[in-house]
Amino acid sequence: MPCQGCGEALGARYAIDAAMRATNNQLIAANATGCLEVFTTPYPESAWRIPWMHSLFGNAPAVATGIAAALKVKGKNDVRVIAQGGDGGTTDIGFGCLSGMFERNDDVLYICYDNQGYMNTGVQRSSATPGGARTATTMPLGPEPGADFDKGKNVPLIAMAHNIPYVATASVDRLHDLEAKVKKAMSIRGARYIQIFVPCPLGWGSNPANTIQVARLAVECGMYPLFEAEFGEIISSTKIRRKVQVEEYLKLQRRFAHVLKNPDQLQLVQSVADKNIQKFSLMGFQGGEV
Repeated sequence: MPCQGCGEALGARYAIDAAMRATNNQLIAANATGCLEVFTTPYPESAWRIPWMHSLFGNAPAVATGIAAALKVKGKNDVRVIAQGGDGGTTDIGFGCLSGMFERNDDVLYICYDNQGYMNTGVQRSSATPGGARTATTMPLGPEPGADFDKGKNVPLIAMAHNIPYVATASVDRLHDLEAKVKKAMSIRGARYIQIFVPCPLGWGSNPANTIQVARLAVECGMYPLFEAEFGEIISSTKIRRKVQVEEYLKLQRRFAHVLKNPDQLQLVQSVADKNIQKFSLMGFQGGEV
């Protein structure tokens, strides 16, 4: 069973159900090691109702590519392939395989469940961990406590740089949007990437009952922009409905408790959100954007 309030469990349930509907249940999944693999497949049981393969931590994209290639050789063009993993297995350990999948434009949808750290192995920092956050390897100590700022990887933008057919970000506070993006991705051939924001109460020190609220505030303050891109160009972004300051988002998480006491760090986090708002045109409505 997942932890109470697990954002990843919610995100995966809706993403895979949407993909199954879009493919008439003709779907195969490769799953990297991580929380999702652990809590859905306690030996000898499995929660999956589709063909599902557990890969190593870092090779889910390569395994999915092999599955897609085998289906192509067999002429089974109606069977589609998904690869999935957490941010650790995506942005770090599996990054090379993922880039290769993008570069070859393999017919695979890769879904990253982004909980911003290695939650399955003890809440260590990943390259998706935001600046200032407390983890087991970035403790709130010293003159610059928590994770370093201006480090890490923005994999949606990296995916766009590969000029693949479709890239999107989604969040568990907007499940219809998440489902629509997965459905669209399954209507496209070639390499596709969706990154889903999935709060982790255990690793973030948030109340399990607040998972949806935490996800919503991340979007509404600009810390997690939602957008779609095709062939390297952003085609739409989700506008902020009610802008809030990042403090409203941070105060629900113990991993940022020290940031709230440090005006300089708090301003750094706010500047990240403000830059996202400008970069992705998150305020107001413009032609062609929703």
